[in-house]
Amino acid sequence: MGLIAATLNYTRQYYYKQKRDLQKQSDQQSQVKALVLEERKLLPRVGGRKTYHLITPILKQRNIKFGRDKLFKLLRDYALLIKPRRRYIQTTNSKHWMKKYPNTAKELNLTAPEQLWVSDITYLKTEEGNCYLAMVTDAYSRKIMGYSIADNMEALTIAEAFKNGA
Repeated sequence: MGLIAATLNYTRQYYYKQKRDLQKQSDQQSQVKALVLEERKLLPRVGGRKTYHLITPILKQRNIKFGRDKLFKLLRDYALLIKPRRRYIQTTNSKHWMKKYPNTAKELNLTAPEQLWVSDITYLKTEEGNCYLAMVTDAYSRKIMGYSIADNMEALTIAEAFKNGA
């Protein structure tokens, strides 16, 4: 071993110190990985930052210095990062055969509240199915002037929202 260390311009002491440090680092990583897996048993979809905050007190107890970035590298190396779920749901089809009206409010120069009200519909998922929230909003102040919730998308829902706002 002395010949190899001398060839690389290292002392034997440095070689054995490096070996010890690598072993210590490996032990720390395995301990942190075990802590992460333990947390994931309770909360399987918990992300990296929250996991870091959950295991930080335990790391301090064990005198393990392991920062957030180092944890993310460990999670990446062991393929433990949680990929966000894709939540895009297409709800509007603008390529239809029905008449589309032009946006006449685009040219208006609003200077005060209650000059123009606009309405919109939002889909709300519930355990029973979809609900539809119709809102009437003041275009200048963006204040919600009225709203209505229904289980259908009929024009009466919008009319009810306008009545609530008036």
